[in-house]
Amino acid sequence: MQSMMHKTLFTLSLLMLTMVAKAEKYDFTKPMAVYNDTLGYGFDVVDAPKLNGRKAQTQPFYFSVKVPDGNYHVTVTLGSRRYAAETTVRAEARRMMVEKCVTRKGQTETFSFTVHKRTPTIAGGGKVRIKPGEVGSMTWDDKLTLEFNGAAPAVQSVVVEPDTTAVTLFLCGNSTVVDQGREPWASWGQMAPRWFDSTVCVANYGESGLTATSFMAQLRLDKILSMLKTGDYVICEFGHNDEKEKGPGTGAWYHYTVALKKFIDRVREKGGNIIFCTPTQRRFFEADGTLRNTHGDFPAAMRTVAQREQVPLIDLSADTKILFETMGSEGSKHLLVHYPLGSFPWQDKAFADNTHFNPFGAYEVSKLVIMGLKRLGSPLVTALRPDWQDFNPATPDNWETFYWPLSPLYDGKKPDGN
Repeated sequence: MQSMMHKTLFTLSLLMLTMVAKAEKYDFTKPMAVYNDTLGYGFDVVDAPKLNGRKAQTQPFYFSVKVPDGNYHVTVTLGSRRYAAETTVRAEARRMMVEKCVTRKGQTETFSFTVHKRTPTIAGGGKVRIKPGEVGSMTWDDKLTLEFNGAAPAVQSVVVEPDTTAVTLFLCGNSTVVDQGREPWASWGQMAPRWFDSTVCVANYGESGLTATSFMAQLRLDKILSMLKTGDYVICEFGHNDEKEKGPGTGAWYHYTVALKKFIDRVREKGGNIIFCTPTQRRFFEADGTLRNTHGDFPAAMRTVAQREQVPLIDLSADTKILFETMGSEGSKHLLVHYPLGSFPWQDKAFADNTHFNPFGAYEVSKLVIMGLKRLGSPLVTALRPDWQDFNPATPDNWETFYWPLSPLYDGKKPDGN
């Protein structure tokens, strides 16, 4: 019986290898099917678009390919022979990959990027204990999904092929890091892929409401380590939820520092490089216009562990303080999910969230992370795209000119955590 089982597993492994051994090209100039499991690719999530008419497509659409867990090199050729187009490309749960590609009639532009795809199953045994709200999401399903958005999204072709050479940058954290799947919420982790070329793959394992301890307890770190190659990177940003834990053994200098040490030891044991990020600030201003520290000793505790263990550290607490204070008490609302009733057609209440970022805020914080990597002299910055421009939180971008075409998926419920 055991011998038969081993043979079956070996056969399945060969089949999986065969499935991902070559590039697959999907031609969008020809009729395309709607996704189903048997076919393994097609239009998905919303109604199929009409791409080959004389008029431009004006609604976002999705395309999915069924693939095993891993990294995938994706090449998209954007534009239309029939009309001028404007296309933004996102992957999985709104990870920004291509920002506003504008093409004239008959013009095309080609972009390549690398996408991390995963399911809860852990190689070697076990499953990630995902939360009920994650079940069935694009973050943990068996498909690689692309979102094509913008004023007139147009696609000529998509090529998907396995990638075993890209350096993977794994992200660990909470609601300020996670790939927020629905409007109007966003986090810096889903903006980070925008800045890297296809030699770096950002794999965001953050989830709302988690602490460093609960992240490990749900086997999310186990899943990361099962996919991590020697030389890959792991960035950790925790603190928002850790600081709310009460009881014996809790606190910045107890359970939090112990958990951070576990991250260090386990990542290094597998040959990975670990980087810490202190928690992003909350929007709470004092009467004198300075930002109140709501994190207590947690940023200091992370800095202390980083110094003791020689872990590179990006001080997002300090950098987001500058960003918030520069924009001021009122202006900083434009970084967060602060929207009066009527801002969205589906909205049933006003939003006034002082923790969770909107797409503009997430975009700005992602730049702070990149600048942190630059200050550290991280090899990751050699993979920045040619259009990267250095960023100073004391001179933020203009929120009024920031462009983010809304995804058709939305949720008025606040993410877990605060």
